[in-house]
Amino acid sequence: MSARKFVLMVAVIIVSAVLAMAQNQTPVIKHVPIRPTNATSGQEMFKNYCAVCHGEDGKGNGPAAPALKAAPTDLTTLAQNSGGKYPSLHVSSVVRGEADLPAHGNKDMPVWGPLFFRLSQGHEAEVQQRIANLNQYIESIQAK
Repeated sequence: MSARKFVLMVAVIIVSAVLAMAQNQTPVIKHVPIRPTNATSGQEMFKNYCAVCHGEDGKGNGPAAPALKAAPTDLTTLAQNSGGKYPSLHVSSVVRGEADLPAHGNKDMPVWGPLFFRLSQGHEAEVQQRIANLNQYIESIQAK
């Protein structure tokens, strides 16, 4: 499967889930094209890539959440669940697809590292920038 087809397939999944929820149908995840975003804006990337499952507030209540086999993680409690320290390295490894995390390892939720690599046309520095900025944004929404 080509990189372009894979990226389109992931995006179709996300948009279809949102449309199904809007029509009060049984939630179904379908594939839609992934939209490029600004690599310097963690908030923009979160809104476009993560909020569909994790919710705009990061609490796991996104419009696609009911269609997933495993409930999305409440990203606002990561620091709280890690003894008060935000687990930056763990979050980076999850986004990259290197962590053993069921929600990011099955067909329901995409692993963003390879998708960022394709969006960045293979430029690893941009992939690292995307992950760092997304990570910083997630850290900024931690519950106090």
